[in-house]
Amino acid sequence: MTASGRRRGRIVVIGSYNRDIVVRLDRFPAPGETVLAHGLLTAHGGKGSNQAVQAARCGAPVAIVAAIGADEPGATALALWAQEGIDARAVRRVGEPTGTAIIEVDAAGENQIVVVAGANALLDRTLIAEAEAAGIFADAALVLAQLETPIEATLAAFERARTEGARTLLNIAPASKAIPAELFDLADLVVANEGEAATVTGLPAEAGGARLSRALRGRLAGGAAAVVTVGAEGAFLAAPEAPEGLHVPAPRVAVVDTTGAGDAFVGAVAAHLALGAELAGALTAGVVAGSLACGRRGAVPSLPDRAEIAAGLARRDRADSRQAEETRP
Repeated sequence: MTASGRRRGRIVVIGSYNRDIVVRLDRFPAPGETVLAHGLLTAHGGKGSNQAVQAARCGAPVAIVAAIGADEPGATALALWAQEGIDARAVRRVGEPTGTAIIEVDAAGENQIVVVAGANALLDRTLIAEAEAAGIFADAALVLAQLETPIEATLAAFERARTEGARTLLNIAPASKAIPAELFDLADLVVANEGEAATVTGLPAEAGGARLSRALRGRLAGGAAAVVTVGAEGAFLAAPEAPEGLHVPAPRVAVVDTTGAGDAFVGAVAAHLALGAELAGALTAGVVAGSLACGRRGAVPSLPDRAEIAAGLARRDRADSRQAEETRP
């Protein structure tokens, strides 16, 4: 158990796998416009898989519950998880094609993403029950989910997490106004970016991370926490242990590609919580991981490992110490 009474141990990810098709553009096309791309990249993707890989690279034991096709992209997903040391016993191969994401990346590194769910849409309560029977949830420290797979499966997994005494982390991406209240009630920590938080709370994205995080926490049960990520500004936390809120700034980096940065943040936060960190420390590791991911192209290739994150945290500590020295009277 951690100092806060939370169990240490395995992360169970309920999530998607997509074959990413990435095209690089000078700028995004306007409606009805055709623009020429500079290149095409096919790679691993899917929020669930990306976050599982990031958590595993942070040194946490990880299991994934997913649905993939009985096709070549599905086979490459299994190979990826085996390479990263992720337990894939609860992955089901189904008749639908493996999910696909079409990602446009502009010259500034920003992206637009269209997802075709495919096999991901077949991740259901039956698969959660199979995972439970296989012992996947036994002694889990944290159950992590996103919204690229059916909510019914996430509800079942979070209910099981409650039974096992595991923490639950919900990444509301992609966001929807139709998220059921019972899912929020089962979440211990909810993470969203500004746009996602705006969709759920009804506030404008320009309201800012502090206000959005407080509004998002207002949708949750009493002891839960909400985090809103704000890109280069880092993340804002609203939680019972931070009644005034908490801003965790991000280190400055040269942005190459923001694809995967949000997944790096969530996966690193999940891993550090499961390994015993307090929430503020886990968020700091998350913003460092997300910043590092912006410095490389692609999703999985950009996800940093434990040593890179540790080095980033050390640089951050040194910078904070220098700033403290400079401002000391």
